[in-house]
Amino acid sequence: MTGGPVTKVDATGGPVTVVAGGVRVAIRLTPKASRDRVEQVVADACGNQALKATVTAVPEDGKANQALLKMLSKEWKVPKSTMEIVQGATDRRKVVFISGDAAELADRLDQWMAKRS
Repeated sequence: MTGGPVTKVDATGGPVTVVAGGVRVAIRLTPKASRDRVEQVVADACGNQALKATVTAVPEDGKANQALLKMLSKEWKVPKSTMEIVQGATDRRKVVFISGDAAELADRLDQWMAKRS
C-alpha cells in the first residue's frame, strides 16, 4: 500500500491525489451499465470528488473491478499492471492507485481531465 497524501493535483480537491510512488484516483463506479465509460467528476454528500465511471460487467467475483482497471488502463494509456484498487473493492466508491512517476502521472491525468471538460 502507499503512503499518505503528499499534495493535491489541483486546488479544488479533485479526484487525483499525488502520493509516494504514484497517484491515487477516487472513482464512483456503476456496474451493469449500458456501456463502459469514464464520465465527469462528481461530488458526494460530503463534498468529496470522484470520477464517475460505468462498466457493463456485473459486480460478482471482481468482474466489475477488473473491467474498471482495463478501461482506465486503455483510457489513460498506462499499463494495467501498474494499477490496483486499494480501497473499496466491494463498494461503489473506490480508490485506484497507479504506481509510477507521480508528477508525470498527475500531469497526464490533468491533461486527460482538461480534454473531457
